[in-house]
Amino acid sequence: MENKTGAIDFIAGFIVGGLVGAAVAILFAPQPGEQTREMIREKGIEIKGRAGELPTQAKTKAAEYQTRVKQAVEEGKTVAVKKKEELLAKVEGQPAA
Repeated sequence: MENKTGAIDFIAGFIVGGLVGAAVAILFAPQPGEQTREMIREKGIEIKGRAGELPTQAKTKAAEYQTRVKQAVEEGKTVAVKKKEELLAKVEGQPAA
């Protein structure tokens, strides 16, 4: 559930950041109004395209991280079993105190 919330927060932050960036660009634009409006149109289309790709990218990254975590857990289990066996062998091989 946290992954979905994090992805939604990221997407919302990205969109808000894009809008704030566009607003700042408009305020400090040195060109005339028509050029500014054209630039806004182009940037709006660009942002819309990127925003449409974000959910797919977020799912792909989440799947990659999930796979990495599973691999790390499995490797950790393997190392833990080996260490347990080594320690048991040492304990069983030593005379009782």
